[in-house]
Amino acid sequence: MKKVLITTAIPYVNDRPHIGFALEAIQADALARYFRLLGYKTFFLTGTDENAIKNAKKAKELGMTAQELVDKNAQRFFNLKTLLNLSFDNFIRTTSTQHIKGAQKFWELCKKDIYKKKYSGLYCVGCESFYKDGEFENNVCPYHNKPLEKVEEENYFFALSRYQNKLLEIYEKGEIKIVPEFRKKEVVKFIEKGLEDFSISRPKERTYNWGIDVPGDPSQKIYVWFDALVNYLTGLSFSEDSKTYQEFWLENNNKIHIIGKDIIKFHLIYWPAMLLSAGLPLPNKVFVHGFLTLNKKKMSKTLGNVVYPEELVEKYGIGATRYYFLREVVSWDDGDFSYERMNDIYSSELSNELGNLISRVTNLAQKDRIKTHFPEVPFKDLMPKEFYQHVESFELHLALELIREKIKKLNKMMDKEAPWRKKPEERKDFLEEMLFELYKIGKALQPFMPETGKTIEQSCLDQIKKVKPLFPRLK
Repeated sequence: MKKVLITTAIPYVNDRPHIGFALEAIQADALARYFRLLGYKTFFLTGTDENAIKNAKKAKELGMTAQELVDKNAQRFFNLKTLLNLSFDNFIRTTSTQHIKGAQKFWELCKKDIYKKKYSGLYCVGCESFYKDGEFENNVCPYHNKPLEKVEEENYFFALSRYQNKLLEIYEKGEIKIVPEFRKKEVVKFIEKGLEDFSISRPKERTYNWGIDVPGDPSQKIYVWFDALVNYLTGLSFSEDSKTYQEFWLENNNKIHIIGKDIIKFHLIYWPAMLLSAGLPLPNKVFVHGFLTLNKKKMSKTLGNVVYPEELVEKYGIGATRYYFLREVVSWDDGDFSYERMNDIYSSELSNELGNLISRVTNLAQKDRIKTHFPEVPFKDLMPKEFYQHVESFELHLALELIREKIKKLNKMMDKEAPWRKKPEERKDFLEEMLFELYKIGKALQPFMPETGKTIEQSCLDQIKKVKPLFPRLK
């Protein structure tokens, strides 16, 4: 049986999840569901990054312990499983015993490339990363809009520079496929400028004594990226050398990471070098998506324009929320959210085009007491080959566009045929044909809108009954 591992990046839990992470989670879930429907043995992994300094700092501001804060917010991220109908197989928390043991085991595997030295450099707390002087304009982090802080301390370092030529060779040979292709050029250009060894620990005083102890040196905590990236292994029970880890990491050539464009350096330079050092297999594909804006402006709590997924699900439902992010956002580019556009898509594409079509066909089929007996159609045969090519190239928006074109075609057929003007015996064959096409659309929609797709599929089988409005009028 073919196998696939699909992972999201693990978000910081210093606050509740907003729609930026919801986008990534929905994209990953659509891919996981797609591969399961194709018959792949699939493992979908997500989780939370809890050992960051910013979490401890935030907890102190709120008068809580760091553990209390991460417990509270990790639960909010886990709750996305129900809220957005996610199908992840494991949710790894980096404060779990399983992860702590795995991170320390991984450290030991990389020990030949780890050394200790004093260091001074420019640091962004938001990114949990050191940056070179002049790497950003005016030394202001573009992701957090804050000046980089000068920090001097003694830390453990990872000898990244030793892997410069090997990393270039890996990308030259395409051993790790990066989607979209232009991101690969960015990575190669960064490597060619010269790689510097990077800090992989922090003194426990600066982390508020929060995080995972460096093996053999409890005065230092493992730096958040050297800790967090290992979740892709620990979420498979790496520390126990489990069957899941062996099957989906060691023996699997279809390991897919889904990440945002702001963490490319960590996933496409640091992480492969770390795996090479540990003597472990590399990921096979990394899909890089863009950011979400709100009405063409960056979302910011300061501006008060952050949108949370709960708000969207409450107003539009799970299916419509998932559809918007997968259909409206070009998978590898920045995407914009606006309530105006959401209302438009909900009303035109979902309520009018899809919802009304289902209602009209099933209404007539119920009146005529139609009972269907369709042959089982394998998922791989539901749609034209371009559909599958789009999904596997991470062009989810284009895959949904093909489904929409089919829906529009069926609406035109319905209007042209006008079956409501005909007698039951005159329209029977046409309605059965429509029901069969809608049955296939329902199955094809299931990676993107699981419940909606299942409802459509089931409504076209056996004794037909009129479907209640799938997308009720907005209040």
